[in-house]
Amino acid sequence: MSSATVPGTVSDESVHTKFQEAGLPNTPEAWLARAQQVSDILSLDAAKRDFEGKTPTAEVQLLKSSGLTKLLGPREYRGGGQDWSIAYKAIRIVARGDGSIGMLLAYHLVWFYTVKIVGTQEQAQRIQKHVLEKNWFLGGAVNPRSADLKVVEDGHGNLVFSGFKFFNTGGVVSDATILEGVLQGRETDNHIFTIVPTRQPGIQFSHDWDNIGMRLSESGSVKIDKVQVPWTDAFGWDSQTKQPIAEILKVPFASSLLPTIQLVFSNFYLGIALGALDEAKKWTTTKTRAWPYGGENKEKATDEHYILAKYGQFHAELRAAEALADRAGEQIRDLFADHGEKRDVSARRRGEVAEWVASVKVVTTHTGLRVANGVFEVTGASSTSRKVGLDRFWRDLRVHTLHDPVAYKERELGRFFLLDEVPEPTWYT
Repeated sequence: MSSATVPGTVSDESVHTKFQEAGLPNTPEAWLARAQQVSDILSLDAAKRDFEGKTPTAEVQLLKSSGLTKLLGPREYRGGGQDWSIAYKAIRIVARGDGSIGMLLAYHLVWFYTVKIVGTQEQAQRIQKHVLEKNWFLGGAVNPRSADLKVVEDGHGNLVFSGFKFFNTGGVVSDATILEGVLQGRETDNHIFTIVPTRQPGIQFSHDWDNIGMRLSESGSVKIDKVQVPWTDAFGWDSQTKQPIAEILKVPFASSLLPTIQLVFSNFYLGIALGALDEAKKWTTTKTRAWPYGGENKEKATDEHYILAKYGQFHAELRAAEALADRAGEQIRDLFADHGEKRDVSARRRGEVAEWVASVKVVTTHTGLRVANGVFEVTGASSTSRKVGLDRFWRDLRVHTLHDPVAYKERELGRFFLLDEVPEPTWYT
């Protein structure tokens, strides 16, 4: 162990070794306990690592060593065999210790599952098996709002991806990358998802992620330069007819990818907010002083009425948000359990599930930002020291909650409640 390595932190090799020797958990409860162990490790020096802003190589290795990257994998391929209701909780737990790493785990699990939703059964079996056997961590150059990744046919049974993506979460530290682009030369804008090895000349990272929050998520831009992919790896396309089996936004089951992703976001928002309250609690119970000029003065900050009331309010709101998030996670779980094999979900069922997810997005966005900002009111001026790092929770939430405007989720929910309209699938619904 290096003299600079702090025992028990993410850079301590013995931490990784212990997980590898223990093997994968075999029950939902054990998986969540494993996520908690990872979260505890990350929380030890999360503020320091956020301040340094280094590429999270060791952090991603921790996710791989712990087995969390395999959580959704089929058991027959030595995966964890868990469903999304457990995956969402695991994401939330990890984000509670470190928001950036919770986000990386969340995106990896989404990209791992994408082929299961939009690909063929053969593709799902083949690609998931390969990813699990190689213990790959997945990044993704997927940003439908930036439709600047073009796909053309080369005449030799291959597709060629070229273009630029402004955001590419986790790509720099990934083993493989999910690409998404628009096929050229057809009457409609047909999107194609695929998977490619990350380390190749045609994938060129800009290393320009310099935002105020999610500093370790490696979400910078990437240039894609003539990356070749066989037609057989175009998720959900018939390699013989070269036609989509199901256009993603027009088929209810394929479009269930979008609420699945949106609930991933809400769970790491919730984890970050819970982490903020954890850290604030540590500070208030050990550092914060009672205010001596308010009348009916208290000896300890923990006896102050307004501090107790504020913590009580935040605890209640986050507890309610967790219950809502768990209920929505069960809705996603049940949708895939009921319709994953036949892919026969109705537009109505898909839309109702999407509105459960939208409800969580609204609640976790507003509650998370309120908690991450409000903790300073109950910790005091000294907690704003940069070395304390309490601000990282608000910064993380503020950055990612701008992913897509929550006001549109509120409008969507209003139309659902007032007019009984389920939402039309979009790339953000």
